[in-house]
Amino acid sequence: LYKDGDIHQGFQSLLSEVNRTGTQYLLRTANRLFGEKTCDFLPDFKESCQKFYQAELEELSFAEDTEECRKHINDWVAEKTEGKISEVLDAGTVDPLTKLVLVNAIYFKGKWNEQFDRKYTRGMLFKTNEEKKTVQMMFKEAKFKMGYADEVHTQVLELPYVEEELSMVILLPDDNTDLAVIKAGGEL
Repeated sequence: LYKDGDIHQGFQSLLSEVNRTGTQYLLRTANRLFGEKTCDFLPDFKESCQKFYQAELEELSFAEDTEECRKHINDWVAEKTEGKISEVLDAGTVDPLTKLVLVNAIYFKGKWNEQFDRKYTRGMLFKTNEEKKTVQMMFKEAKFKMGYADEVHTQVLELPYVEEELSMVILLPDDNTDLAVIKAGGEL
């Protein structure tokens, strides 16, 4: 079993590696705590959040102006994700009783090792547990790593980025497999 210190140190190392420069991709993480200014957060807690998770605690007044706090958090996320995520908190998700909001934003931009040709992109039906809708799907004939996870009845596809340092792993459940089964599947 891991000790708490091992987990914190491991996450600290991961963040340093993920946020490094000089790569063929751009991957940035941004972590922040937004805390009610009337709360007295322990100095050790704030220090640990900063040291291990690069997460500063910013004091806001949820009690006095909830909507302004929500907008401020959304603006921060939009800035950190190059505008790709503009509203992480919907109206009503924070209220005057909110004491702490932990935000983790991730921005990634990279090129596929095997580029997709836009002319082979077309609208296809995509389904979730609740609905089906048409989305743009990319097609490519190439050799990719692929496997099958029996315990969650799911195909697993790896799509590498340039230089194969990072990959996107796609899980494609069998037609009758509920997404909740995959979420609860643990380690694949």
